[in-house]
Amino acid sequence: MRIFGFSLLLLVVFSCSNTQIERTNLIDYVPENTSIIIKTSNLEDLKSSISNSDFLDRFSKTNAYKSLESKLNNLALLKPNGDVLICFSADATDSLQYAIITKKTRHLFKTDSLKNYIEETLKYENQTLTKSTFNNNTFYSTVIDSTFIAASSKDVLDTVLSHSNMNDELVKIYNATSNDKTFSVIIKADTPFIKSFFVGESLNLKAFTSYMALDVDVKQDEIYFNGITKATDTTKRILHIFKKTIPQENQIQNITPFDSDGFMSFTFKNFKTIEGNLNTLYKKDSIVPLTAVLDNIVEVGIVYENQNRAIVLNSIDVIATEDALIGEQTIMETYRGIDIFGFSDPDLFSKTFFPLIQFNKANIYCELDNFFVFSDNLELLQNIISNYQNKTTLSETEAFKKCMEKLSNASSILLVTNPSSLKTIINKNFNDDLGESFGNYAISALQFIYDSNFAHINGIIKKSKSIAVENSISEELNIKLSADILTNPQFVVNHITKEKEIVVQDVKNNLYLISNKGKILWKKQLEGAVLGTIEQMDIFKNGKLQLAFATPNKVYVIDRNGKDVAPFPGNFNDDITQPLAIFDYDRNKDYRLMVTQGKNLLVYDKNLKTVDGFDFNMADGTIITQPKHFRIHSKDYIVFKTQSKFYILDRTGNTRLTPKTKNTYSDQPIFLYNDTFTTTTLNGNLVSINTNGTVSAKNLNLSEKHSIFASSKSLITQSDNKLAIKNNSVELDFGNYTQPELFYIKDKIYVATTDLQAKKVYIYDSQGVLLSGFPVYGNSPIALENIDKDNKLEFITKGEPNSILLYKLN
Repeated sequence: MRIFGFSLLLLVVFSCSNTQIERTNLIDYVPENTSIIIKTSNLEDLKSSISNSDFLDRFSKTNAYKSLESKLNNLALLKPNGDVLICFSADATDSLQYAIITKKTRHLFKTDSLKNYIEETLKYENQTLTKSTFNNNTFYSTVIDSTFIAASSKDVLDTVLSHSNMNDELVKIYNATSNDKTFSVIIKADTPFIKSFFVGESLNLKAFTSYMALDVDVKQDEIYFNGITKATDTTKRILHIFKKTIPQENQIQNITPFDSDGFMSFTFKNFKTIEGNLNTLYKKDSIVPLTAVLDNIVEVGIVYENQNRAIVLNSIDVIATEDALIGEQTIMETYRGIDIFGFSDPDLFSKTFFPLIQFNKANIYCELDNFFVFSDNLELLQNIISNYQNKTTLSETEAFKKCMEKLSNASSILLVTNPSSLKTIINKNFNDDLGESFGNYAISALQFIYDSNFAHINGIIKKSKSIAVENSISEELNIKLSADILTNPQFVVNHITKEKEIVVQDVKNNLYLISNKGKILWKKQLEGAVLGTIEQMDIFKNGKLQLAFATPNKVYVIDRNGKDVAPFPGNFNDDITQPLAIFDYDRNKDYRLMVTQGKNLLVYDKNLKTVDGFDFNMADGTIITQPKHFRIHSKDYIVFKTQSKFYILDRTGNTRLTPKTKNTYSDQPIFLYNDTFTTTTLNGNLVSINTNGTVSAKNLNLSEKHSIFASSKSLITQSDNKLAIKNNSVELDFGNYTQPELFYIKDKIYVATTDLQAKKVYIYDSQGVLLSGFPVYGNSPIALENIDKDNKLEFITKGEPNSILLYKLN
């Protein structure tokens, strides 16, 4: 029977070295077969803390809790003044029994005015017992040398009366407990009420140690405990594995994905020491192949993800560990630039570290800096790789940081769990299913630090803020398509929800519309690659938005269900050479669609009819930029350029301005910056033309391979590894960067660029300061928006060749 489950992580135990002494302290009267002792100096505070604890309240509806509560209703009769011990044991039928021990005081137990109370006096040898029945609950009590003892059965009280053999270890551990916490708990390892506090099946409490003692501080949203545990020298316990070892700093959190179920880490300074302890305790075969892999390891971790497991080795000599793995170099796959190898000894870790490790299927592995990660699950390895590269590991989460504030950096064993793993552990100790009761407890931790012949214990169960990952970047979706991606993914507006969705094209020219939850809404075959960015228009003026774009031989308008809007698509014999330009001159949704074909511009209305009165003739060369429309002081300007000429037209196609300059222009877009039409020349000069046609040029020392982006007041340039944001200069690592993009969202400027060589996305603020959590993994320019209703920004980028990554800025 697993009754006292709500004490799951408040564990402790005592040993069995007995001597006969005179009983003077409360601990001297503990029944012989007691499994758990709770000590409190303030019974009312204990009851209040339990009833107000968010964590313990989650157990209040379980049968075990209700059974315990009904048995302890008799506590309401007691008004103690000083320490109280509540002792739990199991009888021959595995039923919960209890004893309550405290000093006898004048007002401790007054029954004169009680209703539904019946009392009977019994004789036991030379001792008088009182049998009390209150609200149908019966208990027995007596007073021995001014100590009041009450028990749920006469048999429990008999063991107190007939035995005065004391446990020296129990007395020592009792005297070490504190009186300034909510309560202290001492639990015997072979208690039937608590099975385990680890995820691993082999790490049950009885196998782990002999006893534990903890001081517990209970608050509404937090339970913190610390204490000691000891395994007697005459027993074979898991704790003995760490004899003569020195705890090292735990680092497995630095590689564990934030969305995993947690991890267990154990550390040691010298592998040979812990190997010797394991061989002695469990009579292991001292000849295990490939143990040289472990010679320079100081930490071993197990990462949990549902039923999947990964073993992580933390090496202090990466080259030596690589050399030990020289025969294990068969590449199974390459993911995000990281080789994943086959491993020929999948049960190495279970053979070497059992019972700490049971996992025996580690047949693939990868290397991430000083970490060597082994598993049998490719997706788990990929998840570890992506989160490590993105810096979205547990160590980066606010919940983990808060949790570790009360724990040591170095420990012999560190267990960290998410709500799912916490529930798994609790269910081992409970008959009741608590459902999804622990979702707000993002991170819980339990720590053992070996010290001579005992270990210190620290643990915390803390309710987290609603933000799971604060001030960091979290990868929300990894959307895999059936073919490699051709275009840069972008956001479009869902006119029904007002949220954003994702549109992208694959190399087979399939166009996808994908919800912001990762669901593919539709897939449509096109007859060519989309040119540039897909625009949206309200062609029927009814608030419903369509997608509009061009491929080399067609112009498409598609509704949100993936259907063509008649009379589109429009077919073109000659190639379309620039992205479709859509102008709404008067903002009345009388759209003009401008199609570029080499030197020519063609203008259509929303019915795909040629617009009369657009009189532009042929340009002097191939048009190298998408035409743009700007309105300045009620005048319309259509601008584009060839390599040698800058064109500024009115809406009828006539020349509005003729710039008085000759340049060799770059292929960079034209922007409206400080009320001037701004672009660059091939040699990197910034050219600005005002509405009078006056031209000014500025040498920005840009290389021939440069990029610019501008808003009305902000200019961004990128040349080689130099990024300039307004007047702020940022020196990037050398790489192959995409054109910088400027996003103006909620009065804030964000500037993004992606290094396609290193596959890293960077986002800076207006002062050139890199945002927290960046860079992250990405393989294309990004689109940045608030895509849902949570007021957090998200961005999308390419990941692997066939995948889209959606990140959230927390």
